[in-house]
Amino acid sequence: MTHEVVTVGPDTSAKYAAEVMAERGFAALPVVGEDGAVVGIVAEADVLRDRLPPDPRLHLRRSPVPDAPPALLVRGVMTTSVRTVPVTADVSDVARLFVDARLRSVPVLDGERLAGIVSRRDLLRPLARPDEEIRADVLRLVESYTHETGSWAVEVAEGIATVRRSRGAPESDGERTTVETLARTVPGVVAARVLTDVLGSDTDPGSATPQ
Repeated sequence: MTHEVVTVGPDTSAKYAAEVMAERGFAALPVVGEDGAVVGIVAEADVLRDRLPPDPRLHLRRSPVPDAPPALLVRGVMTTSVRTVPVTADVSDVARLFVDARLRSVPVLDGERLAGIVSRRDLLRPLARPDEEIRADVLRLVESYTHETGSWAVEVAEGIATVRRSRGAPESDGERTTVETLARTVPGVVAARVLTDVLGSDTDPGSATPQ
């Protein structure tokens, strides 16, 4: 997530909020009250609504004149039903929220206070990591856990990590499960499997477990 979050208050100018989003490339801004609690969120669509009147020269029919100008403050355009996630949220659950609710970003809360904001782009960055970089991280993590340097071989293709021993006795079921779980925690790993044979022996197809 992004820790240094740009926020606005309920009494901030809606035009200023639009300027910030346009200049910084943000899809939305959390709205924070005086006590630091998130009271709403203002998105691009909120400030666009009713602020781009149609050009009468391009329309055959005259557009009706609005009864009143659009809201000038953020409190008049923001959404108060804010979808948030806690700092302890699993990124897979956040990704599911983005897909199911069609959100582009959500505030991250530590208790009632804003701790950051996470966007679709934040979740895409780990998926774009080079396989060799992911492989090095998986190998480092496995060797650190087992205290066996040089005893493991790791291959990563398209984010799928395959781990197996390169020497030594085959791992126990408990160790295999732990190694697989550790591999799945590495950013960029989309699935992991641990083969039960030592490298050079007959292969066991194993199983891939999605992250």
